[in-house]
Amino acid sequence: MIVNYVCRHCRTFLGRIDSAAITEERLGFHSLTPAERRDIIAYNSGGEVTVKVICEHCSQALENNPELSLLVNPLQ
Repeated sequence: MIVNYVCRHCRTFLGRIDSAAITEERLGFHSLTPAERRDIIAYNSGGEVTVKVICEHCSQALENNPELSLLVNPLQ
């Protein structure tokens, strides 16, 4: 399984897991609701998974400027 992690706001590539031993259950995906899964996880036709998280830069920007969270695309 190949899992790519990208920032949901600035789209910065954060890392990749490429291992046959990795499962969705080991990553904790099974504990997400269907709505959370749709919002966070994307699957492509090649079998790769993209997980949208928040990078440190965007996290700090949102923490310092909470009003940005009201915008649809606050940090683009």
